[in-house]
Amino acid sequence: MNTTMNKTTRSLDNLEYGLSLKKSNGRKLLVCYITGGLHKNWLDVLHVVADAGADAIEIGIPFSDPVMDGPVIQEASMKALEAGATPLSILRQLAGIEAGIPLAVMTYYNLVYRMGEERFTEQLLQSGVTGAILPDLPLDEAGQWIEVSKKSDVSSVLLAAPTTRDERLSEIAEKSRGFIYAVGLLGVTGERDELSDSATLLASRLKSRTEKPVLIGVGISNPATAKKACRAADGVVVGSALVRRLLEEKDMTEIAAFVKSLRSALDDSDTAI
Repeated sequence: MNTTMNKTTRSLDNLEYGLSLKKSNGRKLLVCYITGGLHKNWLDVLHVVADAGADAIEIGIPFSDPVMDGPVIQEASMKALEAGATPLSILRQLAGIEAGIPLAVMTYYNLVYRMGEERFTEQLLQSGVTGAILPDLPLDEAGQWIEVSKKSDVSSVLLAAPTTRDERLSEIAEKSRGFIYAVGLLGVTGERDELSDSATLLASRLKSRTEKPVLIGVGISNPATAKKACRAADGVVVGSALVRRLLEEKDMTEIAAFVKSLRSALDDSDTAI
């Protein structure tokens, strides 16, 4: 780690530093996704998920035309939009929140473009958010965003798909910050009963190219799939399985129990399923 890093970069709530430090200590990483603005108590959910063992939280900023989101997250986004959620309202609600772990947002580039890349990163930092995932921004068109986010000390997390060529994987691994999002299978987000072989193969290909954390997302639905994923990856991203429980208005005890079950599986990921 660069010794010239500023105080923000060395903080445990910085996505890049916080996750890399935990990885270096041998911990398997758990990143949980929640939809910003879903229900009035969504900030309470954030705290519950953090306390239950998540290493970072990915906050979805709802968008009317999501290309990567499956039906569960689409439904959650529409409910949040209908309730009046906007990018700025979500970020302003996050300001002053002490989650104790890094926060990142996941949204679509059109929202960033409309706000302006520099203003967007400034707003993220003012809200305590140190990472961003823009799944619809191709690597070939992301140069300016990567530079702006890097200067602002916002980790731009890049995605890699099972069909990505080796040379492109190396470029993604080099330019991604915070972690590398290994998309477990082709298609939209959603729960699956079994982990695809393409997910572990992609994670292995990425880990041969980088020391940065490699996390598998899309299709991680339960402790068993999370545990299996971490035989190849450094951690997992869990979204639809958690958001479905929020849509079903499960109480906080059930939400915490689900996250704790994932945490327990990752902590025991070296043993056989």
